[in-house]
Amino acid sequence: MALEALSSNELLNFIMFDTTPFNEASPPELGSCSSMPPPPQPPETAAQGRKKRRRKPKVCKNKEEAENQRMTHIAVERNRRKQMNEHLAVLRSLMPESYVQRGDQASIVGGAIEFVKELEHIVQSLEAKKYASLDKKNATNYENENQNNSPFGQFFAYPQFTQLSNKYTSQTTAAIADIEVTLIETHANIRVLSRRRFRQLSKLVASFQSVFLTILHLNITTLESLVLYSISAKVEEGCQLNSADDIAGAVHHMLRIIEEEAILACHN
Repeated sequence: MALEALSSNELLNFIMFDTTPFNEASPPELGSCSSMPPPPQPPETAAQGRKKRRRKPKVCKNKEEAENQRMTHIAVERNRRKQMNEHLAVLRSLMPESYVQRGDQASIVGGAIEFVKELEHIVQSLEAKKYASLDKKNATNYENENQNNSPFGQFFAYPQFTQLSNKYTSQTTAAIADIEVTLIETHANIRVLSRRRFRQLSKLVASFQSVFLTILHLNITTLESLVLYSISAKVEEGCQLNSADDIAGAVHHMLRIIEEEAILACHN
């Protein structure tokens, strides 16, 4: 036979090839001498083999400690709500029922704000009536006793501008207004005491809108030639006035322009 004719060296160099495709070939048996390298794995298969194992979250607290923390949080929240309900009940008892439309927190707080604003307006009106009922001599003594330049001076604690003179009824003085602004986050309380001018309020409201100040509440009290504005305003997005002093300066500038326009109108 032909195989017997081959020498021993030639027999060692003889290699048999399997013509069966890789995907159909059966696993090689033990002891086989095939010299073909294993077929390369597809990239997806290799990537799946190298996937990282997900780490389990570490449990730092045992169940008993977690339960104690949860119960403590619940107790604190209940105590906070209890105190809040007590405060709201007291606040509601201090004002008429007509100012509270509903019993929720927002309605009670909103009604309290409206009630305080109404009380403030009543006090200002009574102060004006009291001052108007006095004769000139008593009015002068009233000013000296209270060390105020006007009957509304007690409503200005820390004004940014105080320019009204003692002779507040004079139209020749260069004074503009008393202005006080307090700012809490985006809400500003503004008090303005000035001389009454034609279309002053409409021009002031338009000026507020031009600097992105929205008027939420407005009280007006007049006394002879004076007018007191108590304004609650919201600082809208885009407003360049970042402090109470900035707002007071802007209001002072508005009133100065209105004053100059009124003087020009009188001369013409």
